[in-house]
Amino acid sequence: MSLYPSLEDLKVDKVIKAQSQFVQTTTPAITEGSYQPAAAAAGLGTPGSSLYPDLQEMGEYMGLNLNSDEVQKNMALVPVADSQVAVPAGMGVAGMVRPVTGTDIGIRRAEIRQGLREIILCKDQDKKVGLRLREIDNGMFIQLVQANSPAALAGLRFGDQVLQINGQNAAGWSTDKAHKALKAAAETRIELIVRDRPFQRTITMHKDSSGHVGFIYKSGRITSLVKDGSAARNGLLTEHYICEINGQNVIGLKDTQIKDILTTSPTAMTITIMPKFIYEHMVKKMSGGLLRSAMDHSVPEV
Repeated sequence: MSLYPSLEDLKVDKVIKAQSQFVQTTTPAITEGSYQPAAAAAGLGTPGSSLYPDLQEMGEYMGLNLNSDEVQKNMALVPVADSQVAVPAGMGVAGMVRPVTGTDIGIRRAEIRQGLREIILCKDQDKKVGLRLREIDNGMFIQLVQANSPAALAGLRFGDQVLQINGQNAAGWSTDKAHKALKAAAETRIELIVRDRPFQRTITMHKDSSGHVGFIYKSGRITSLVKDGSAARNGLLTEHYICEINGQNVIGLKDTQIKDILTTSPTAMTITIMPKFIYEHMVKKMSGGLLRSAMDHSVPEV
């Protein structure tokens, strides 16, 4: 069964299916342009991930004790076929799965991938990639991504874990050794193996006629939800921090700046959130108070 980006998409698509099936039942001769359930069921998903990525049994994550009730036991390296985000299979009604959200660019920007991915970087004219790393618990994590840098354009984000640099395992490396490896790498090709940061979740919502989705936040933390608003309907959670809006990093921005981004966002809006205790722990371990203002807050490429 395909997953829908929002409750609104699911409900509208069910209505479209019901109407099309009714037309086919009552008027069999009229088939052109009708919705075909079999066709829509095929190829709807792209490799995606569960809402919260599974993790290997780690004991401690960045110094934070996590028991079995808080962390799932295993992280699959291959995305589960059933955990997929529905996308339009084609043009017109026959391919309609997201009639409200459509092919919203924010969903693609904010996509969460489980497992590993390979990133190819090249250095800029100053021979830099715009990336700062930090060693935590024998793992190498991204501490800072500079705006409009090669690292930012490649989609690297705060909190992602770097497993390899040019084929060399980064586990156990010091921060200095990792930075030296980047500095010594060729200017035209740097290969990184990366695992997306854990515990993040994306929620797609839709603005109402007044331009709101129905949640209140303070210092980047969601404090309350509006009853029956799109945020509440689609499962947005309080005591979670907003990390990204339509894939754009907002960590370290003031509430007024976040408000501007929310206001100018399209009707379909995707927000990436992270639980309070995980977020605060990561920022603390990353010395985030000194670095958040220097993070990449530019609009990402797709």
